[in-house]
This record gives sequence, C-alpha cells and structure tokens, in this order.
Amino acid sequence: MKRLTIKDIAKYLNVSISTVSKALNDSYEISETTKERIRKFAKENNYRPNITAVNLKNKKTKTIGILIPNMLNYFLAQVFKGIETIASKNGYKIISCISNESYEKELEAVKMLSNGSIDGLILSLAEETLRKRNFLHFQDAIDNGIPIVMFDRVAQNIECDKVITNDFEGTVTTVKHLYKTGHKNIAFISTISDLKVGERRYLGYIKGLEDLNIPLNKNIVVNIFEEDYKKYETILAPIFEKNPIDSVITTDESSAIAAMKVATKMGYNIPRDFSVISFSNGILARHSSPKMTTVSQHGEIMGATAARMLINKLERKVKHIETKVIKTDLVVRESTRSIKY
Repeated sequence: MKRLTIKDIAKYLNVSISTVSKALNDSYEISETTKERIRKFAKENNYRPNITAVNLKNKKTKTIGILIPNMLNYFLAQVFKGIETIASKNGYKIISCISNESYEKELEAVKMLSNGSIDGLILSLAEETLRKRNFLHFQDAIDNGIPIVMFDRVAQNIECDKVITNDFEGTVTTVKHLYKTGHKNIAFISTISDLKVGERRYLGYIKGLEDLNIPLNKNIVVNIFEEDYKKYETILAPIFEKNPIDSVITTDESSAIAAMKVATKMGYNIPRDFSVISFSNGILARHSSPKMTTVSQHGEIMGATAARMLINKLERKVKHIETKVIKTDLVVRESTRSIKY
C-alpha cells in the first residue's frame, strides 16, 4: 500500500503543500478550521511523517555516537546500557565505536562520526590519549557543531559536559570503613596510576589515612600496569610477604582477585585476617570466592545521566556546560569484616 504523503493530502484537500505542512506542525499562520480539517483527514487515512525526510530537512540524524575505550569492561558495559535506554526512550538511535585504548583509533572514530553521521557524541577517553594529552580532535568536533559529553575519563581543558564519579570521596570512605572494621595496615593497589581517575583514588587513599592519623607506608602502595594482569600474583606476592598488610583497596577487580589469591596462599583467612575492597561492582566481584566488597560507580546511572545531558543540549533545553558527579556507594559482601557496634 502506497504511503500517504503531504503532497497527497494537499492534492485531495485542494490546498498547498506548505499549508498542509504548517497545519500538521500547528503553525499560527493557519486557521484553526483548516488545521482541524487537515488533521482529521491525516488521522483517518493513517498519515505518518517520513522521519528520515524530516531529519534531513532539519539536518538532524536523531543518532548519538558512543565511543568507549574497552568492550570487555563491565563498568563501561553498564554505562552503555544506561545511554541506550535513555536514547531509545527519546527516539534516538546509537552508533557505537571502540578505541581499544588507542589514540589513533579514537581519532579515526571521532572523525568518522563527525562527518554528519551523528548529532552528538558521548565518550570516555582512551588511555593513550590521556597519556599524550592531545585532545584537539574533540575540540575540532565541538567547533564543527557536534556537542560532546565525556564520562569517567575526561579532558579537563575541553569545554564540554562531563559526568564523573566522586572517586576521591569514595576512596576516603573506603579507608575509613576498613579502619572501623579493625584494619590499620591498608595497602593500595592501582592499575591506573597514570590516569586522572587513578590519581583521584590515590589522593583519596592518602586523605583517608591522614584523617585517621595513620602514616602513609609507600611500601604497600603498588602501581602495576593493567596489561600485566597475568603477572599480578607474581608482583604482589613478595610485597605481601615483606610487609604487614591486613587489607587492600584496589582500583579494579582483577588485581583484587589476585590479592585474595596471594593472601589465601599465605595462610590468611578472608575476611577474618585479611580484607579486600575493589572499585567497580562487576561480575568478577559477585562471583569471586568469597564474594567481594566493592565501591560501586553506578555505571548505568552515569550512562543515563550522560544521555540526558546530551539530548537536552541537542533539543536546546540546556545551553550552559556542566559537570555532574555520580556518588559512589560501598557494596559490602564477604571479603570484608562486618562493623561491630
């Protein structure tokens, strides 16, 4: 069956195409009587607007680009889910790209998405980009009319909307929780020490110790590269053996699992003798043995927040640039002792 068009309505009612278009868009230029006649005919004949044509006319694709650095990260998967849910509810499609932590791949993706494929972009920066500190491709996209929302890993000197977590405060709270449960020799293990988010967590660790008058022991601050995940246990074992450690805070779940394995091999009982807390409330934490206490970053909420910010910008509901902070929560499971009052 042939789809009814504005041209068909105009021909049947003996009015101009412009009159039909204005009537359907509730223009003040058209009388209420004419509007009602056109709308009634359109409804009775199941008229539906051609969304593609409308978008082309308005130079809008109703499509949002998503650029994430890692497809295997549970937190990023949750962010993606939050973005997709809000985008779908608001009639937006999504195009997703993965940088695999590569600056060049990120650069190519931004250029490709900015060629008219999308209306706006939501992204988290690649590790290599953060190390290079080269963010010109984002500024170019913004200058060409593509609004950007950055989440989690962000470029501070790029003026765009951002969504981050309270990593600093979250780590302070985590240190104090361990202290309340009887721990004083709290180690800190980071696989992202060269990233701003890793720096914020480390500074939160230091602040937490200072608030409790616990001296910083740099011998139990461990910085390892994420790509060395196969060597985590080998790296941690001698540090655990040489130092009195009763608990650890880690920036990711893989190093937390390695810490639990090393502690168990040394004869510690978790959580009676040794406690472990990890950032990111993912699948590994829920299925580890014992189940792991985590700092939840609420990835789905972060994604939903980023999507709302971008859509509000695209639909001219908000003009100013802002940074929103998602509050972390401590999800207590079996890898830490219970607080006794």
